[in-house]
Amino acid sequence: MKRFAFHALMCGVVFLCFGCVPPKTAQEKPKPKPIVGETTQDIGEFDPNSGDEVSDGKVELNIVTGAAGAYGPAVQKISNIQITQAVNLFNAAEGRYPKDHEEFMSEVIKKNNIRLAMLPHGSAYKYDVENHALVVVKVKKAEAGEE
Repeated sequence: MKRFAFHALMCGVVFLCFGCVPPKTAQEKPKPKPIVGETTQDIGEFDPNSGDEVSDGKVELNIVTGAAGAYGPAVQKISNIQITQAVNLFNAAEGRYPKDHEEFMSEVIKKNNIRLAMLPHGSAYKYDVENHALVVVKVKKAEAGEE
């Protein structure tokens, strides 16, 4: 009977020490940094000939992303409204639209201290000078590695 109690006690100790620890994977991926509440003034220049894929802004819900799939399109629409208003105010004051990306950044974004919500990984803001509009493009993998 003492032997059984000893073995039961030892099994309990082994279980408590080693049974509750989850196995470690060979390469644990770091958790992505949350972007909600983060802002940016990083807006590139859109080149229609570059082949960048422009986001359509549609909400795509699925089992994997759930409601989080609505974050990117919602941020895109809000940012578009903000930039459209700022560009239209520039046009009303100057009688013209910004002539290039540099003027857009200095006279619209920097001068008004506009900060746009961060987009989900894989997307970037670009300003289309020809159409006076903010677009969101899908970042190519080579560009994503440079960030």
